[in-house]
Amino acid sequence: MNNKTLVTAAVTGAGDTLKKNPNVPVTPKEIADSAIASAKAGATVAHVHARDPETGGISHNVEHYREIVDRIRESETDVIINITSGGGGDFIPSLNTPAAGGNGTDIQTPEERHEPVGELLPELCTLDCGSVNFGDMIYMSPTDWLRKQAKLVQESGVKPELECFDTGHIRFAKQLVEEGLIDGDPMYQFCLGIPWGADADAETMLYMKNRLPDNAHWSAFGIGRMQFPIVEQTSLLGGNVRVGLEDNIYLKKGVAARNEQLVDKATEILQGQGKEPMTPQEARDLLNLRNPYGGSN
Repeated sequence: MNNKTLVTAAVTGAGDTLKKNPNVPVTPKEIADSAIASAKAGATVAHVHARDPETGGISHNVEHYREIVDRIRESETDVIINITSGGGGDFIPSLNTPAAGGNGTDIQTPEERHEPVGELLPELCTLDCGSVNFGDMIYMSPTDWLRKQAKLVQESGVKPELECFDTGHIRFAKQLVEEGLIDGDPMYQFCLGIPWGADADAETMLYMKNRLPDNAHWSAFGIGRMQFPIVEQTSLLGGNVRVGLEDNIYLKKGVAARNEQLVDKATEILQGQGKEPMTPQEARDLLNLRNPYGGSN
């Protein structure tokens, strides 16, 4: 498996990106179709957020997630589904009501964040391993909440992808492992270049990689123009990679991308290093993932 790399396509996020790129999928059908197209282009995993079909903004509606998951599972294209459990963490300070938060604040409890995962039982879900200054807002994930979320994910049999936006998140993710809240070999995702988290550069990535447990699997992504430089550097360091319109909306300067095009370009980079995308079944075997269709893997 040394020449195989797990490729994640993060097909849509919650950001206001549709105005800049009309290819960003919004409706459950568009999101599912884009995940399927990404899989056909070589993606191992489809990482999905749901959006409100009317507004294009973030949606926590389990039924929106259900339609996305059902459409992907009913297609003839195999791909591992990774649902976010990091929604509802946006805190925007207000000078008038600092304790309550200002306009745009969107905070969910651990149980609410877990609901789509617990209901739909994907093979993977993200678990954001700490709070961080995220642009001009705060992304909020208190440690006690994360312990509760990790326990809910563990009880569901879904494998968490431990998202780390800064170096302290690596420390807390390791703490979750030590406390027995993460089963099997842990799986980390380095989220690089987001203001004001960890930098998107090789030095930062190597620092984070060197602090992982010996049995860890890891991946990394960079946002914006750093998406493909981080793909190249991550692969050279032996990690898995992630691309997609959640993190970067351009194929090259001024050219709006589609998710499958970003996967194609990542695949070209991997092939240039003598590697190829891991198939979904190879990843299931490697990571010991639950089978969403029943039976054994």
